[in-house]
Amino acid sequence: MVSLTGGLLGLSPPLHQGSVVKLMFITSNGPVTGSAEMLSPVTRSQQPFRFLTLQGEAQRRLQSAIQASLYPRGPQEEWIEKYRAAISQVEPPRRRFSRFMLGTLALGLLGLASTLYVLHTHLLK
Repeated sequence: MVSLTGGLLGLSPPLHQGSVVKLMFITSNGPVTGSAEMLSPVTRSQQPFRFLTLQGEAQRRLQSAIQASLYPRGPQEEWIEKYRAAISQVEPPRRRFSRFMLGTLALGLLGLASTLYVLHTHLLK
């Protein structure tokens, strides 16, 4: 169990009350790391803790994971989130049309120049 201020660990045997430890656990949003102070054990295998430090990104991940567990998203919200993530990573389309037009124009000019050259040499004779 975890909250923004601390949580409850399953430990056997419990650590000494007041011990300062480094914690790392994985959430759906990524790892959360921070330091914590161990509080008085509740049972032989459960011991509460309170966070001493929880850096910005870790705190955001934890808050987001707690929010997601309190307010789970339905299939529509998940689909919308996946769609938003997908379109944010899509590269803007390249200007193929302008390259195509430039190529067509160059080919047309080459054809026109060839025609003018043939006509010019034909008229000189």
